[in-house]
Amino acid sequence: MKRPFTQVDVFTATPYLGNPLAVVLDGDELSTEEMQRFAAWTNLSETTFLLPPTTPQADYRVRIFTPETELPFAGHPTLGSCHAWLEAGGKPRTDGVVVQECGAGLVTLRLTDDGPAFHAPPLVRSGPVEEELLERIAASLGIARGDVVDAEWADNGPGWVGVLLRDAESVLALRPGRVPVDVGVAGPYPEGSPYAFEVRAFFPHRGSTVEDPVTGSLNAALGQWLLRTGRARAPYVASQGTVVGRAGRVRVFADDQGDVWVGGSVVTCVSGHVEL
Repeated sequence: MKRPFTQVDVFTATPYLGNPLAVVLDGDELSTEEMQRFAAWTNLSETTFLLPPTTPQADYRVRIFTPETELPFAGHPTLGSCHAWLEAGGKPRTDGVVVQECGAGLVTLRLTDDGPAFHAPPLVRSGPVEEELLERIAASLGIARGDVVDAEWADNGPGWVGVLLRDAESVLALRPGRVPVDVGVAGPYPEGSPYAFEVRAFFPHRGSTVEDPVTGSLNAALGQWLLRTGRARAPYVASQGTVVGRAGRVRVFADDQGDVWVGGSVVTCVSGHVEL
């Protein structure tokens, strides 16, 4: 059966400089096994399948797959799926707001002039990082423990440890070995720069370290940490993906209640149909 399909690039307004996402716009009647097989075939970090919602509060439902497993929630697939749904003619129940149903429940997105933005999920773990683990992380990043300005658990699901270095140049210079856990590293740019931070995301996979081009969940967790501790001022833009040839731009802002939102531009690169 031919199904409408699109491939989008998230956190960029320029094709091929963000984080790609495959979206099957009609996933109805596909089995979990069929979805997982297709996600393994696309071999992107995530592939999503749009479905009718099961609750009247939601505009659509999404299932999110990596090449190996299904995820309850992920940042860039949420933004990319929202963009694809709107571009395919989706009409939100409320102007300027989209409600996505996913494995983690209902996720609210705001539609802004700079693209969709999702409400940052609550942290499931925060606070200081154990010194022994922090020393291992520093060693795996190829830096001294004293180069770490601050560090904290910033775990909103994937298990991120947030590490702050003294500046963006230090982040760009990292050449990591095998990291022991998922590590998000940030360093500030000088005052007056177009970006507040350079961000990099590293995670262990099959005995090696993988760098994610642009990471919504990490930037959500970093934003909550850095804003709470006064190391950042909202709104700000983070740059990510520079070292791997991307130019991701992540917008972080807070609402009147102090809740953090994460958004960015999304652009469609491929559209057509797939046989599924």
